[in-house]
Order: sequence, then C-alpha cells, then structure tokens
Amino acid sequence: MTNIDIVRITPDDWALFRDIRLRALADAPGAFGSRFDDWVDAPESSWRSRLENVKLNLVARHGDEAVGMASGSLDGDDAALISMWVDPVARGTGTAQALIEAVVGWARGLERTTYLMVRSDNPRAIAAYERAGFVYLGVPDDHDGPPENRMVHRSDAK
Repeated sequence: MTNIDIVRITPDDWALFRDIRLRALADAPGAFGSRFDDWVDAPESSWRSRLENVKLNLVARHGDEAVGMASGSLDGDDAALISMWVDPVARGTGTAQALIEAVVGWARGLERTTYLMVRSDNPRAIAAYERAGFVYLGVPDDHDGPPENRMVHRSDAK
C-alpha cells in the first residue's frame, strides 16, 4: 500500500472520526481507555466534543479509505500520542510510522516532549513505537489496570 496521506481532521469531520474510531474500538478493544459500547450510540455532539477537546486528530487515508488514526493531546509540558490505530489491511505498510511522525512533529513544533502509553501485551505496537524512535521508561507506579509501558521519543528523552 503506497500513497498514504495524513490528514488533520476537525469537529466538522466527526462522522469520519466516528467511523474509524468505532472500527478501532471493535478491532482492538484492549488498546484503548474507551469501549465500543460507550461510543457506538454516542450522539454527534459527543463526537464533536472529543475532536474539540483533543488538540490534534489525524486520519491516515489511502485514496478515499481511512486506514488509520492517531491523536495528540497536551499534558502539562508534554504531548501524548493517544488513540493510535491502523486498520489490519494497512499494517506493515508504513502507515503507523507516518502517523507517529506526524504527532511527534506536531509536538516538536510546540517544543513539547512526546510520550505514549502502550499495553505490555501489545508487542506489535511496542515494536512500531521503537522503530519510530521511542524508548521504554517503564510502567508508572500510579497506573491502574493492565500494565502499560510509558515510552518517550528518544529525541526528547532526558
């Protein structure tokens, strides 16, 4: 798969975001803090609010098809890469790398450190993040639920 375009979306793109987010939640329910059942019947206003409250929302497109998504949120002096997902048909095509680079570039433009959290039982995602330059910082002591690795982009590691 070539010609992946990374597109920044706005609250007016709520229907596109809803469609890809629901696909992501159905495909990888353990990878997100949200659940499919929490969002499947959500009204337009909830989708718009999510896109307004999270500063950066990206969709990877192959032609007319959305094949991935990632978001960037501000967290104190840092930026967090969140809501990362790539459709199974686009895995291994560079789509994840393009999304990750776009979020890291956005954060760098704001002079912020980029970090992320990834479940310890998701080796494919961990490998993708490592290839993109993230390094392992460990599992935070105050984290509830399944173990999640905190990773930071190596250009930002202190």
